[in-house]
Amino acid sequence: MSEPIVVAEGLQFPTSLAFDAAGRVYVAESGLPFGGAPPGGQVWRLDAADGADGADGAAQRSLVADGLAGPVTGLCRHGEQLYVSEGGAGRITRIDPDGSRTAVVEGMPGPGNYHTNMAVVGPDAKLYFSQGSMTNLGVIGLDSFELGWLRRVPHAHDIPGLDVVLTGADSATPDPREGASEAEVLTGGFVPFGTSTEAGQRIAAGLPCTAAVMRCELDGSGLELVAWGLRNAFGLGFLPDGRLLALDQGADDRGSRPVGGVPELLYEVQAGAWYGWPDFIGGVPVTDPSLKPQRGPQPGFLLANHDELPEPQRPLLALEPHTAATRFAVAPSNTRFAGQLVITLFGDEAPMTAPADSPRAGRHLVRVDPADWSVHRLWPGSPLHRPIDVGFSPVDGALYILDFGAFEMSADGVQAQAGSGRLWRWPDWDDPASA
Repeated sequence: MSEPIVVAEGLQFPTSLAFDAAGRVYVAESGLPFGGAPPGGQVWRLDAADGADGADGAAQRSLVADGLAGPVTGLCRHGEQLYVSEGGAGRITRIDPDGSRTAVVEGMPGPGNYHTNMAVVGPDAKLYFSQGSMTNLGVIGLDSFELGWLRRVPHAHDIPGLDVVLTGADSATPDPREGASEAEVLTGGFVPFGTSTEAGQRIAAGLPCTAAVMRCELDGSGLELVAWGLRNAFGLGFLPDGRLLALDQGADDRGSRPVGGVPELLYEVQAGAWYGWPDFIGGVPVTDPSLKPQRGPQPGFLLANHDELPEPQRPLLALEPHTAATRFAVAPSNTRFAGQLVITLFGDEAPMTAPADSPRAGRHLVRVDPADWSVHRLWPGSPLHRPIDVGFSPVDGALYILDFGAFEMSADGVQAQAGSGRLWRWPDWDDPASA
């Protein structure tokens, strides 16, 4: 069995990869200025990324687009066009072969904890994409100061995708706003920071909304909600049989509504469904003792009208807490594990998202067999820093692995190394010795 080889390095915190019909790889850099990296997202085309040319298998890079609003959170190729998710601007931009750009989705909610995420074209030739939540669990809190990409209170509040009625549960936090007249401020769910709520208060569904999967035509027209209550479905994709899957990143032990021990969840996305956020996690209520946080009291419900909403969906698979599942790819038919999923686990961000003594989690790959949803570690002992995306070459089925780079959280904030991102190629990833 041969080891994976590096085909591109020196990448600035890349987040996404895509392929064209000829097997050329496109890589999007996030544009996050961690570790002194230059701001502004970029998309590169990598030629000869199979190691056939260039020293030590290094691919030749050509710049496709720059100046994108970071963080760039997704990259999709359909036909001759690229679709780039510019999370920092709440838009999805189409890049044509001549380099011209057209914003096809604009005005998504933000800024907030999470962003407009990756897009994928469905069997109905529509553009599906996810929009992350603005908060950890529905209420704006001071944890936003700890997020390396945000550091901002107040920020945008969440918008429900279905009509909701509030319980009136508010959270008290110190008021960090300049000129604040009170030491503490009350904030409720789905309202701006410093706004209290009342029991029975009804908030109408919005479109666009947060914590959702939406879709539109390829030109951006006809925006509609697919499903609501997915906290941050960073990874999205279709199976060969047409089912839409989403990797939903679990809520954290932080902020005004902390919750503990939340797994990463893989869902089948069904039109009109509710996935439980902000009151249920994988069908389990946030009031359940199994979800008791260490950094605050057990949260109560924000929503009073559960009986008016669809039954919260159960996941296909639950992965370990804080592993931060980001993307998946489906193994092609000419491989030993045809139809199985390879998932990237970015890893924990303690002490920001969990207590500092929490066990180290993620930073590796897993293979998942949908026949029984069993999970198998792939490439044990790999030198990956933060795997964030994965894909299979349409030409030879080789597995490509994108590494975000050296990035850790500490009590002093982000500790990162600019230019430490890499793209790996693994031709015989399905060799029995790799399983």
